Amino acid sequence: QEEKKQLTLKVEELERKLETTSAQNIEFLQVIAKREESIHQCQLRLEEKTRECSSLARQLEMAIEDAKRQVEQTRERAMSRERAAQSKMLDLETQLSRSKTELNQLRRSKDDAERRYESSLQDLKDRLEQSESTNRSMQNYVQFLKSSYANVF
Repeated sequence: QEEKKQLTLKVEELERKLETTSAQNIEFLQVIAKREESIHQCQLRLEEKTRECSSLARQLEMAIEDAKRQVEQTRERAMSRERAAQSKMLDLETQLSRSKTELNQLRRSKDDAERRYESSLQDLKDRLEQSESTNRSMQNYVQFLKSSYANVF
């Protein structure tokens, strides 16, 4: 009876551990879901920024074309007007350069974020697999205890 009591206590302890591990697994799955949602939100923001940059680039290209037409029309006019048009064109090219630089930075940030999230996801998968392995080991041990108990009685 003392052995039975001890085995019962061990089984109860293992069952508690199993419940705790199951709860942890659920928490890990929730964390993974939250991180996937976060990645999705980041991708949506990146797409929005990309569309915004594309729109700005189109607007900038249209503005540059307008500026070039103005330069051609005003070339025959006074030199001061030509300098003003050239100055505007340089400003627009600078803005295009800044927009391209910002787009490249956003792409690098997106790539970095994806790598970090992939790494975190893989880490969580590894931890989940380890937890599942521990669960299987515990289940095997519980099964062993049950069969040993059955053999004893």
